[in-house]
Order: sequence, then structure tokens, then C-alpha cells
Amino acid sequence: MDGGPFWDPRVTANIHAAGAVLWRRAPGGSGAVEIAVVHRPKYQDWSLPKGKLDPGETPVLAGVREVREETGLDCRLGRYLGHVTYPIPGHRKLKRVDYWSAEVSGGAFAANSEVDLLKWYSLDRVMEQLSYPMDRQVLRAFARLPAATSTLLLVRHAKAGSRDRFNGPDDERPLERAGQGQAQSLAPNLLAFGASEVYSAPPVRCVQTVAPLAEKLGVKIAVEPLFSESGYAAAPDAARERARELVSDRAVRVLCSQGKVIPDLLNWWADRDGITLPSARNRKGSAWVLSFAAGRLVAADHLDRSLSDAIVKS
Repeated sequence: MDGGPFWDPRVTANIHAAGAVLWRRAPGGSGAVEIAVVHRPKYQDWSLPKGKLDPGETPVLAGVREVREETGLDCRLGRYLGHVTYPIPGHRKLKRVDYWSAEVSGGAFAANSEVDLLKWYSLDRVMEQLSYPMDRQVLRAFARLPAATSTLLLVRHAKAGSRDRFNGPDDERPLERAGQGQAQSLAPNLLAFGASEVYSAPPVRCVQTVAPLAEKLGVKIAVEPLFSESGYAAAPDAARERARELVSDRAVRVLCSQGKVIPDLLNWWADRDGITLPSARNRKGSAWVLSFAAGRLVAADHLDRSLSDAIVKS
């Protein structure tokens, strides 16, 4: 997705922002989906909630923060909806905004310095309420799939140093200092997607990668031997079936595994359900956001190990 005729893929954006298509079920029990549109008095426009990244902040965390600051509402991220890129009037600068689907999870709207009104519109009415074509472009990406999806977060373990330099069984090789930093950074980003349960392959480096998340949640890490490289190689069909069992509509589960497991598992899943995976290096400390509807994989979004703006959409 791009920002239209002004966008040039050879030009790198120097201002980064994030936002969301914020949705809820309509009051009254109809089950219909409603979309939040905010009014900004400074610009006299109606738009999707969004804003610039703070220094050192990831787009994932900025998206959740901006929704809260502009609307007073908490949310849980779902599918990645792509990005728009456009020039800033009066400046030789290009702005990139990454968007996610985000379901309201709490809070209440209160007028603030940036937004004075928030209105909810059904999907068949929201397009005409938005001031910008780019917002309508993001809405079309949202509407291509069901609003409510189940999420499974698949993580490759963080950096653990060289196998040759570790004296002991490889499964006991721990994270190095850089890997510990990656593990700490992963936790809040996974929480933005509503992470609630934590699973891991047995190697120490896998368990340590999701330990900060489990500590924040106050939950135990469930060990899954089928998702170690040896366990997967010995019983790939059983591992795939177990992965399908971990997809839940009542919990967002995180599964940490290894580099020789994740690509094969994802390729099998994508082939089975008919989607195309994005090109990704599957680096240590990176994560996949897998979205499911009616048990079928409908989207696979990759968060790079830097968890910055290196996000690719399937």
C-alpha cells in the first residue's frame, strides 16, 4: 500500500507514524462492526487515529499509544493493514504511517488537545465520513477480511551467541546480553497484540526469550517439545497439528521456537490455507503475527528483530 501518486518507493520516509482502524461491536447486540473516526480541530478534518513515533518507540507501541491519547480508549492490535506514505506540505519531508486493525478493549472517550469529537460509523457509512483518500485506502484493506480474527504470535528465539563457544549441551545455551535486550523489547510489543499465554520449545534460549513476557503476565511458560528443531524434525505432522491447536478465539498465545522450525511450519500453513507469505529473513528475536478466521490462516505479518519499521504485509 502506498500514498498514491506522490509516493516513490525509492524515497525513504524521514517521519514515522502509526495508527489504527479502531473498531467495536455496535451497542444493542446486533454484532455489526463500527469504526471510530476522530475530528481534529487543528486541521478541521475527520480521520483515523494516528500520530508520530516517540524517539526509540516502535510503530506497534506508537499505534496503541496514539489510540489511547487521541481517543481515551485501550485497544488490542490485530492484522497489519499496510502503510501510507505522503509528503508533508511546505517541507521536503516524507511521512510514513503504519496501520493495524485494533479492537477496543476498554476506556472511554474524552475530548483532548488533539481530538474534540469521536464518532462511530458502520462499515457501509464510514468511507464518506473520512477527509482523506489514504484513510479510505486503509479502510478497504481492513474490510477485505473479517474484523474479528484469532491471533497466534510466533517468535524466533533471541541472540544466544555462537554454538562453538558454548561448553555444554546446545539446548542449555543461554541468551547473550544482546539477546536479553531483545527479549525485554519483545514483551511490550507482544502485549500490544493482547498476548495472554506463553509457550516455548525446550531449549533454554527459547524459554529465556519469552521469560520477560511471562513475568509481566504473571503466567508460567508451557514447554512444547514438538517445536524444538529435533522434536519438529522427528514428528512434523504432530507439530503442525499442535500448532493448529494453539490457535484460540479466547486467548492470544505466544509460541517461541527455532530457526529451522518456523519457515517450514509457516510454509506448510500458507500452502494449506492459500495465502502468500511476505519475504522475511526470520532473524533472531523477530516475530510473526498470524491471523485466523474460522480456523484458517488469513494473514501473516512479520515484525523484524529490530521491531522498528521493518514490517512486511502478506
